Amino acid sequence: MGFQFQYQQFIWLFGGIILLLLLFTGLQRWKKRSIRAMGEPGLVRSLMYNFSRSRYLLKFILVLLAFGIGVLAVMNLRKPGGPDGVNRKGIDIIFALDVSKSMLASDLAPSRLERAKQLIYRLMKEMPNDRIGLILFAGKAYLQMPLTHDHGSAQMFVASANPNAVAAQGTVIGDALKLSYEAFEASETRYKAVILLSDGEDHDPSALTQATDLATHGLMVNTVGIGSAQGAHITDAATGDIKKDEMGNPVITKLNEKELSDIARVTNGIYVQLQSSEQAAKQIQAQLAQIEQKVTGDISLMSFQTYFWWFAGAMLLLLIVELFIPETKKRA
Repeated sequence: MGFQFQYQQFIWLFGGIILLLLLFTGLQRWKKRSIRAMGEPGLVRSLMYNFSRSRYLLKFILVLLAFGIGVLAVMNLRKPGGPDGVNRKGIDIIFALDVSKSMLASDLAPSRLERAKQLIYRLMKEMPNDRIGLILFAGKAYLQMPLTHDHGSAQMFVASANPNAVAAQGTVIGDALKLSYEAFEASETRYKAVILLSDGEDHDPSALTQATDLATHGLMVNTVGIGSAQGAHITDAATGDIKKDEMGNPVITKLNEKELSDIARVTNGIYVQLQSSEQAAKQIQAQLAQIEQKVTGDISLMSFQTYFWWFAGAMLLLLIVELFIPETKKRA
């Protein structure tokens, strides 16, 4: 990447040069009419013998040049001044994290949700060149963080994820998949994948249909099953009591492997049941390695050398020169 203007939208300011030319032309016509109104033209000109039209025109040209250079200063010419962010090789990954209350079950200690977070942390550490996005879902799906190279911010968003982030309860995997697809750049048909982490407890009839549709757009969905087939009780984080149904029986939440496995299969991804974070991360990384990587330039992470002051200095110099040029001729 070479020289570029940071604020190209201000190019319209060059229209001010046309406005200045119109004003200058109007001023000249007004002066001619004023001279004719004063009396005999020859006599008036003799009274203005020391006026220099060439210097007057030169002063105006200097003002025009200063204005044009001032516009260039506002547009801020720059070029990359360092290697940061210029050539980053990676893919785009959306983490879709289930934050429904069933994820508070402790069949994976300390809880399903915390173990899912640990896996996300490990994956982010192993993919420093990838752009990361985060979607939280339960009864609704929300884009918590758009795609970014800022993994530090991503970790903070993951750390704060909890069931309170989504008011409606449930597990709408279909909505999460749809929102994941919308979070990617529409023009990009490659270099992207979704990692869905859920217990899949509530059967979502739209999930498989949505996954099949995404597969036609080249989107790979890798699913991670959080929990166990035997299931576990759900503990209310506020009261510490075990959640019960309307009949007063303890609610047992179980991992729905079939739905998660089917979603991965139709999108050419893989299904992994989370037991060891290290092993699950290796399996997912091996699958993501099949996706062709691209070279990206993240403008937000680049360091630039700017040339604003060169233009600002030149503009100031021209205005100072114009100020000291008299409109009168040199005396003989």
